[in-house]
Amino acid sequence: MNKLISNIFYLKFTLTYFIFSMLLSCSDYNKILKGSDYNLKYERALEYYENNQCYKSLPLLEELMSYFRMTSKGEDVYYYYAKNQYCMGDYYLAGYYFKRFVKNFPQSQRVEECAFNSAICLMMNSPDYYLDQSESYKAIDEFQLFMSKYPNSYLIDSCNVMVSNLRNRLELKSFEKGKLYYKMEKYRSATIALNTTISEFPNTNFKEEILYLILKSNYLYASNSIDSKKIERFEETIKSYYTFVDSYKSSKFARESESFYLSSLKELEKLKI
Repeated sequence: MNKLISNIFYLKFTLTYFIFSMLLSCSDYNKILKGSDYNLKYERALEYYENNQCYKSLPLLEELMSYFRMTSKGEDVYYYYAKNQYCMGDYYLAGYYFKRFVKNFPQSQRVEECAFNSAICLMMNSPDYYLDQSESYKAIDEFQLFMSKYPNSYLIDSCNVMVSNLRNRLELKSFEKGKLYYKMEKYRSATIALNTTISEFPNTNFKEEILYLILKSNYLYASNSIDSKKIERFEETIKSYYTFVDSYKSSKFARESESFYLSSLKELEKLKI
C-alpha cells in the first residue's frame, strides 16, 4: 500500500514538474520572440533548429530575414529559413527558398547543397503514380540540371537514384494507363498507349506483359472489326505475335499468345477466300 502511494506521489510530482517546465519554456520563448534582442533570436533560432524544434525556429527566422538581410548573418538566416520550411514539411516554400538562395548567394559554399535540395523538394511534392506527374517531370529536369552544373559533385549518385525512382513512377503510370484502356475494352487506344510506354521506356520491367497485351488488344480489336477492316487488323495481330515471341519464347503468356496467332491465321484464310 505504501509503495502504491509512493508511486502515485512520484507520478504526480513528475507530471507537475513537466507541466511547470513546459510553461517556463513557453514563457522564455515568448519573451525572446517578442523581444528586441535580435542576436539572441538568431542564436535561439539555430539552437531550436538543431534540436528539431522547427516550429519554434521558423517564426524567429522569419523576423530575422529582413533584419539581417544586408549583414554577414543574412546568408545563415536565409539558409536555415529554407531548412526549417523543409523540416516543417512545406516543400513548396522550402523549394522556393532553396532556389532563391542559389540566386541570392551564388558564391556561398552552400549553393551546391541548396540546388540539390531544390530538386529534392520537387520530388517530395511528386504524388502517387496514378495522379498528375507534372512535379515528377520538373524534379527530373531539376536533377539533370544539377548534374550538368555540378558534374563532379558528391551528390551525383544520389541524383541518379532519384531520377531512376521518378522515371519508375512515370513508367508505371504509363503502363497502367495502357492497361486501363485494355480493361475498358478500348483496344485501339490500349495498343497506342502501350506502344508509347515501350517507346519512352525501352528497358521497362513490364515489357513482357506489355507486348502480350498489345497482341491481345490487336486480336480483340480485329475480331470486333467490320469485315472490310479485318484483314489489315489480323495481319497486325500476327506481326505483334512475332514481336512478342521473338523476345519471350518461354513466357507464361506463350500458350495464349499462340492461340491468338493461330486464330488470326484461320480468320485470314476465311477472309481471303
